[in-house]
Amino acid sequence: MVEVQAADGGNASLPAIYPLGVDGLLIRFGAQLGEAANRAALAFRAAVQGDPPVGVVESATSLTSVYLRFDLEKTDHARLREDLRPRLAGCDWYQSALPQGRRLWRVPAVFGTDLAPQLAEAAELAGMTPDQAIASLCAASLRVQTIGFAPGQPYLGELPAQWDIPRQTALTPRVPEGALAVAIRQMVLFSVSTPTGWRHVGQTAAQLFRPDQDDPFLLRPGDEVLFQPVSRDEFENIRSAKCDGGAVATRLA
Repeated sequence: MVEVQAADGGNASLPAIYPLGVDGLLIRFGAQLGEAANRAALAFRAAVQGDPPVGVVESATSLTSVYLRFDLEKTDHARLREDLRPRLAGCDWYQSALPQGRRLWRVPAVFGTDLAPQLAEAAELAGMTPDQAIASLCAASLRVQTIGFAPGQPYLGELPAQWDIPRQTALTPRVPEGALAVAIRQMVLFSVSTPTGWRHVGQTAAQLFRPDQDDPFLLRPGDEVLFQPVSRDEFENIRSAKCDGGAVATRLA
């Protein structure tokens, strides 16, 4: 168990279990995003999938929490809560191994140019030159912390502390599918064209949402992504090839 500051100024123990609707529970591992809380959420959900409590029919992770939906004919909030408590207490989920089956994806991306016009602005906010920013963003693989907002869309992180830059105060009217945007020590790789308050620093040709395939999401929570910078010409060649945007996966565990 860990102690965090509660909203009323006191201490609250985590992980904590909360009811969510008539047929759900939320297990919260962190009051704010951090590597340990995200690790715990991913590890606990994998454990639940491998040995589901009675009545649980669906599970999903957010950045720091796990959602469980249950069958009302087989259990209820109170019984499921009692089933979960020893599971939570029986392991240090914050230091648990990440789930099996994870992959490392190498994804080509062009940074800056007219395709990703906010690189210089984001780099300045982070106290870097554009070239330093590209090197920093591509230096290490980033964990897929969760999938959300749009089908197959990953939140990636955490970036080094200098990337704790704010969102924009106004929305960019639209970024294209495959846009790579940055804010608050995270990167988002957009699976659809959408407005955003995050700064558009890179562009990929990755096809994250493939509704015509048996597995429609390219990435899964716990996967890692390493961006590989390419020139504008290289990017156009990759995009015209139409092969997952050049994304290549190797198995991690």
